[in-house]
Amino acid sequence: MTKAEIHSNSYINREISWLQFNARVLQEASDERVPLIERLRFLGIFSNNLDEFFKVRYATVKRIVDAGKGGKSELGGIKANELLEIITQIVIKQQSESLEVLDAIHKRLEDENIFVIDENQIDSSQHDFIKKYFIQKVSPALVTIILNDLVVLPNLKDSAAYLAVRMVMEDNKKQFALIEIPKTINRFVELPKQGDKSFIIMIDDLLRHCLGYIFNIFDFKTVSAHMIKITRDGELDFESDLSKSFIEKISDSVKHRQIGDPVRFVYDKTIDKETLQFLMSKMGIDDTDSIIPGGRYHNRRDYMGFPSLGRTDLLYKKIEALPIKGLSLETSIFKAIDKKDYLLHAPYQTFSYIVKFLREAALDPQVKTLKITIYRLAQISHIASSLINAAINGKSVTVSIELQARFDEQANIDYAQQMQQEGVTLVFGVKGLKVHSKMCVIEREEGKKLKRYGFVSTGNFNESTAKIYTDYTLFTADQRILKDVNKIFSFFETNYKIFRYKHLITSPHYTKKAIFKLIDAEIQNVKNGGEGLIRLKMNSISSYNMVDKLYEASNAGVKIQMIIRGLCCLIPGVQNMSENIEVISIVDKFLEHTRVYIFGNNGSPKVYISSADWMTRNIENRVEVSCPIYDDDIKQEIIDTFNICWSDNVKARLLNVSQQNEYKIDNNEPVRSQFATYDYYLKKLEN
Repeated sequence: MTKAEIHSNSYINREISWLQFNARVLQEASDERVPLIERLRFLGIFSNNLDEFFKVRYATVKRIVDAGKGGKSELGGIKANELLEIITQIVIKQQSESLEVLDAIHKRLEDENIFVIDENQIDSSQHDFIKKYFIQKVSPALVTIILNDLVVLPNLKDSAAYLAVRMVMEDNKKQFALIEIPKTINRFVELPKQGDKSFIIMIDDLLRHCLGYIFNIFDFKTVSAHMIKITRDGELDFESDLSKSFIEKISDSVKHRQIGDPVRFVYDKTIDKETLQFLMSKMGIDDTDSIIPGGRYHNRRDYMGFPSLGRTDLLYKKIEALPIKGLSLETSIFKAIDKKDYLLHAPYQTFSYIVKFLREAALDPQVKTLKITIYRLAQISHIASSLINAAINGKSVTVSIELQARFDEQANIDYAQQMQQEGVTLVFGVKGLKVHSKMCVIEREEGKKLKRYGFVSTGNFNESTAKIYTDYTLFTADQRILKDVNKIFSFFETNYKIFRYKHLITSPHYTKKAIFKLIDAEIQNVKNGGEGLIRLKMNSISSYNMVDKLYEASNAGVKIQMIIRGLCCLIPGVQNMSENIEVISIVDKFLEHTRVYIFGNNGSPKVYISSADWMTRNIENRVEVSCPIYDDDIKQEIIDTFNICWSDNVKARLLNVSQQNEYKIDNNEPVRSQFATYDYYLKKLEN
């Protein structure tokens, strides 16, 4: 791939940049410093990320090609059909690397007396166990499709893994079949230990071993099975049926996703050519789809659930989420917040404070109203049960729930229906805009007045992800901020009105203008002979408008430090364009999810936490909130933790024009920022 293909003068193509982010995830799988079973799980994350990329981004580019458009202006200077080819080549290379990583991990597992065996390595005692396991657990869950030229191939499920079976009969005729690998059964079957040796067989190989039982009615000479997987377009297409509720339309569209157009076909490269051609012709795979020759196993996302086998020495040491100094889970959270603001930094500090806030609101007789935005709920959500509890106790509860949270729609639909049945008022955002802001406000009767308490966050109110995503949540009784939060809920209900906000920066109406004003102030500081400083931490930056503004600031002499976990269309360190911009990316044990904007402001920093990345969708097509930090102690805490991340020289990669993900190396003492951040909060408690 040439430099011109990566970017067109000023921008790195977002799809290519995203693939380089996923390469950083693959680096974690290959990193000897990462515990062995965690390396397998990173391999699963890499694979899962790739599945979602093809469902969404590749599918979007393919739609541009199918519509007969070039797409050059939208895609950073690359034609859509050329980009599809570049993506496929990058993915083939990454898939090949991931197979090498997997082989290396398997060898290391054997050093630890953990053996992942296939159907050719089964001994007699294991055979008896497998036969019994197959008959009792696997066979009842099996879906086997017998194919021949007269049968139309049924729609294969999106991202499900199948074994493509080829039988050569006694008369030399061929019979094809598909076995859907059941998702209801763990992909990894633990076999009985032999001494200190642990054995695992993948369900794929267990099925290969049992092909004779599955197809015992056929008179075959030989039988073979190879893995295939199809990925479908993941966009939601809505019906215009006016008789259906919004929940029904979303639900139907989620189901329809399973039969969307194919965009990627992955197959075992050792598959018989006759079988491959038969399947591709039946499935209607064409040359605009990404056809990826792979290894023996697909759906490697399942490695995210690789069993621990009781080997805690091969896992990251679990950290105990810390309390927040001065904030108790045993006394009233409202009384504490009334006196000062508090900051929760998950997963270093416990998410229980958010649940405690909502539980207290549900029980407190003086609380009259509760309003919250929901983007991604956990499968078992204490947040949802607290909101239902509040409604049962007579509070006026309003929930703005985003039913189009990508790939979490079904969980949100289920909870939305439960909440609706219990009297919670549901607001389904604003037409044409996703509600991605994370905020809550309650009104509590105190004397003859209503006082507001609430929180604003960078992350989802989700107990599961709070254990692995880094996020900030500000608890506050600052009436200035909460008055603005309340206005946003008014906007949900009367969105023909555009409200003005004195303190919050909100999308879609004000983010670009407000951020530009803050950047312009730093440019002016330099012009006045002072220092200009901008420090940003976010998941992604792809808005060309925002990139261009940062280039302008760089050319004016403003120093810019950026920590970008995911895709970055900005090219740092280029003479006369971005020479004052440095960008790093941290991929480690936790998923970096905090979004922070810090503006130097001549030594009196302005600090914001935000739900918004600097992507066009976040700035123009979503409801997002950036919240100012007014408490000096919290402001310093955010700056401190940014400094720790910026000092990382163990897990930080340099994002630059080469796109090679080189590790940041300096002569300082090793700093692994996620571990150092935990120590920072530990010392805060000790002091």
